[in-house]
Amino acid sequence: MTATVERTAPVTRVRPPSRRKSRRLEPFTIASYAGVICFGLVCAIPFWMVVAGSLTAESALSQRGYSFWPTPFSLDAYTTLFQGTRVWLSYGATIFITGIGTAIAVAATSGIAWVIARGLPRVSRPLAVFAYIPMLFNGGLVPMYILITQVLQLQNSWFAVILPLVIAPFLVFVQVSFFRATPQEILDAARIDGAGELRIFFQVVLPLSKPVIAVIALFYAVTFWNEWFHALLFLSQPEKFPLQLVLQNLISSVTNAAELGTTSAAPVYQMRLAMTVITIGPILLAYPFAQRYFVKGLTLGATKG
Repeated sequence: MTATVERTAPVTRVRPPSRRKSRRLEPFTIASYAGVICFGLVCAIPFWMVVAGSLTAESALSQRGYSFWPTPFSLDAYTTLFQGTRVWLSYGATIFITGIGTAIAVAATSGIAWVIARGLPRVSRPLAVFAYIPMLFNGGLVPMYILITQVLQLQNSWFAVILPLVIAPFLVFVQVSFFRATPQEILDAARIDGAGELRIFFQVVLPLSKPVIAVIALFYAVTFWNEWFHALLFLSQPEKFPLQLVLQNLISSVTNAAELGTTSAAPVYQMRLAMTVITIGPILLAYPFAQRYFVKGLTLGATKG
């Protein structure tokens, strides 16, 4: 008796044909992209015209004004500016004011914001009121001038430009909101391990606050870099003038153009545009390095708390 074995064919699963989901752009998305592109062009075209004008010969600028292309091409303005010593001294003054001022401002803002965020009795609320009052009004120009020149004796000192801008109340409260969003469990764990308040602040809170610190540092750096009014008030020695004050003097007075270089016939119009490029170029290039922290730090510090 023979047994018959039936063989069954293997079952093959038929996969349905893959359908690629075609993602259609909504009209709002298209309009948003178009609006952003148009806004970018509106911002970029004037800057490009300034760059092109700084590379255009003085004779062409005086005859036909601005143009999109530097024709004829000329580097006379940059050569004249960098032959003299005024621009180099101004760069040194601006870098000192921006670097030291940003460091002091970030340290002071972080310390005040942490004390306010901690909610300490009899300390946090008066300090918050003290930081909030300058957002509404200030003492005025004359009391500040007397304080800087007669009380603190900071005439012709770069710290006369730095100290009035050390604390920005708006940035203090942005950082307060960020500090209040710090998880309390992390702070309690650090206290259980025996960490004091200073150690918690420097080793726990500050490393977690890199995004908001980067945003605040960028705001302060732009403020110090563009500052010229306090320099105009408190600085009278030309070798201590920052870049922005030199640019303001160059725009307001044609005779100051020849003092920046070594040539007697300085390209005045071309030098104004070249000085503008030299002044705004470094701070414009600093933004991409802080871009990854910028949006995150600003939104977290402004919405949480």
